[in-house]
Amino acid sequence: MESSASAKTGWFRGLYDWMMANAASRHAWAALFGFAFAESSFFPIPPDLLLIPMVLADRRRAFLIASVCTAGSVIGGMLGYTIGYLLFDSLGKWLISLYGSGDLAAFRTAYAKWGQWIILFQGLTPIPYKIVTIATGFAGFPFGLFVLMSAITRGFRYFCEAGLLYVFGEPIRGFIEKRFRLALFAAFGLVAAGFVLVRYAF
Repeated sequence: MESSASAKTGWFRGLYDWMMANAASRHAWAALFGFAFAESSFFPIPPDLLLIPMVLADRRRAFLIASVCTAGSVIGGMLGYTIGYLLFDSLGKWLISLYGSGDLAAFRTAYAKWGQWIILFQGLTPIPYKIVTIATGFAGFPFGLFVLMSAITRGFRYFCEAGLLYVFGEPIRGFIEKRFRLALFAAFGLVAAGFVLVRYAF
């Protein structure tokens, strides 16, 4: 068990080191966009795990990095919305059950009154955003308004992260590199908390 945990930590440490060394390369930018896109529609790992080392490696581009992450997340959210709107009975329902959601019929009713606030609030929480995007399509929420709300909530999240890293980058980088395992466990603790919250938010 210990060797398995160490191997996983080592894999992520290797990814962190690679992102730090290649933050300016097109491969890192493509990886960030791809993770952000996938996380909004079907993938469980949030792009913050790539955004953070990229900003720490090149803080001058902090807000450009946040822009790429936001764009990937919003465009991926469009795919999630489409899955919920057109493919819910097949792919959408399977993805929703995979991530452990509850009563989507009640959620659909809630959207009639509070749709935009649900998108804005849950887009800032650790709740997997793919749940929000698929459920939004399932609820038939207006697509244009969904895209606008996604851009606001995801942009706010990633630009806040980038801004904090821009200002406090060196102490944060020092903490991560000295206590990498603790930082990694904390990050995955937030991811796990998001999946737990799904049980109560849906």
